Amino acid sequence: MFSLEDRVAVITGAAGGIGGAAARRFAEAGAKVVLADVADAGALATELGALFVKTDVSEEEQVRALMETAGSTHGRIDIVINNAGKGFGARPVSDSAGGDFRGSFATHALGVMFGIKHAAPHMKRGGSIVNTASLAGLVGMYGSAPYVAAKFAVVGITKTAALELAPLGIRVNCICPGNIDTAMGAPPEFLGTTNAMTPLGRPGRPEEVAALLHFLASDDASYITGQAIVIDGGMSAGPHLALGDLIRAAREKG
Repeated sequence: MFSLEDRVAVITGAAGGIGGAAARRFAEAGAKVVLADVADAGALATELGALFVKTDVSEEEQVRALMETAGSTHGRIDIVINNAGKGFGARPVSDSAGGDFRGSFATHALGVMFGIKHAAPHMKRGGSIVNTASLAGLVGMYGSAPYVAAKFAVVGITKTAALELAPLGIRVNCICPGNIDTAMGAPPEFLGTTNAMTPLGRPGRPEEVAALLHFLASDDASYITGQAIVIDGGMSAGPHLALGDLIRAAREKG
């Protein structure tokens, strides 16, 4: 594994899913981990010998306090994973309300911005910030305009922060997961269709995404910044398997 020995890592949305998997992996790689979530991650923090700070990332003062606690406890911050997120239902743009967009932006876009803003002053040795965007931050997704718009914003914030923080030795990237087997993944009734749209034919595992986060957080990724890196089982590579089956069937008909 890429060593994170003696690194201080703050992970939001760490109570489970991708954030929980990242917390475990980072701790195993030697990092001193600070977990943050609106849900209780105290048991996981105890298991990992880590610190848990209850945090709603949509509230700037709570994020500022999180980063201040991490920095004062460990002397600095080296790694930040801005991962907290939640679903906001599914409805077309024509049926969406302003509150849908405000809620999604508050958690996803502002949560990332607050994390970058308040972590950077504690990253005195430089370091790595990785934001969780989504495949929906690169392409449209039917019925999910508030989520899509906020995740597109995460990609833009990432690229801008990468330019601004490079002189400080801070790299900023984001990841764009497709369907991952978490509470925010495709519901069971849609899983067959989603798998058919994924060339690898299955959801991703949180541990697979944590592996990408681990690499981007490490010195092995020291020349990577300002990037939106897709991890989606090939879903965005081109026409999906179901379409391929239709094309083959049409050809066989003659």
